[in-house]
Amino acid sequence: MGDQSSPSSTSERSGRRREGGHGRDRGRRDHPGPGRRGGGEDPRHRDRGRPGGRGPPRDDRGGGRRFFGPREGHERRLGGGGAPEATGERVLVLPGEELKVSGLRPGFGTYREDGRLYASVMGLLSARPPFARVIPLAGRYIPQKDDLVLGVVQAVGPTYWLLDIRAPHFTPLHVSGVPWQLDYGETVEYLRPGETVLVRVEGLDENRRVGVSMSGPNLGKLDGGFLVEISPSKVPRVIGKSGSMIQLIQGSTGARLVVGQNGRVWIEGGPEQIRKVREVLQLIDEEGQRRGLTDRVKALLAAQGSGGRGSDASFQDQAEEEKE
Repeated sequence: MGDQSSPSSTSERSGRRREGGHGRDRGRRDHPGPGRRGGGEDPRHRDRGRPGGRGPPRDDRGGGRRFFGPREGHERRLGGGGAPEATGERVLVLPGEELKVSGLRPGFGTYREDGRLYASVMGLLSARPPFARVIPLAGRYIPQKDDLVLGVVQAVGPTYWLLDIRAPHFTPLHVSGVPWQLDYGETVEYLRPGETVLVRVEGLDENRRVGVSMSGPNLGKLDGGFLVEISPSKVPRVIGKSGSMIQLIQGSTGARLVVGQNGRVWIEGGPEQIRKVREVLQLIDEEGQRRGLTDRVKALLAAQGSGGRGSDASFQDQAEEEKE
């Protein structure tokens, strides 16, 4: 008879296999496994979803739905947690952040979900009844109905002109939307590629295609001048409250300005006037989100009047070429 192993020796060999992490016992739920102690929770996952821990957040609301409300970083920034309130202070909000406003409807840059308002873009919270809006710090122009925009003619067809209004696609201006009586094929005699027009956004279809019109007061072709582009989000700062900023710029420089809500500014004036306005617009575009903008613009205009910021010869040559 061969040598038979005793039950005790068999048990010892089985124990050694389990201690080595081999055999069929590996992977069982009651097996501690590497890094675990006594079959308890893996310390690598113990803090997952908690403040300072790693990994996705746990769902504390039930129902298996992941919560994307205010995050830990938001709470630190807001000084104690909670959604940002619409106070006199300018509050920077992030996409997905809850907005603590009551009695207001969702406006641009916001959306409503489960009775709460959230930001859809990064920007500054503006709560002016009846809407709560988020003013983006940067981004492309998104056309809205009744916007006044500056378009540049790109191509001419027999019954339309294609305009660049800084939207994702060129926008057609049809002969039915101009104040002139045209025969078929006469469009090129009225507007040519490169010329600038002030038009109104009349609507958007289900595919976000834009319709514009040049029929209306103060709309039409802008002859000469110089075109400057800024961020569309800074347009309200260029205009100012009740037009105060644009009046300040025009009164101090002697130039004439037409501001489009798509972030284009048409300037009419001499090379020196255009240079001054361009410097002011650059300041607003770079620092428009900060407080005290009016004081900084006044200081710049005063420095320009006293000979500060010497003239830019290359820019003057460019302005003269544009006017020609």
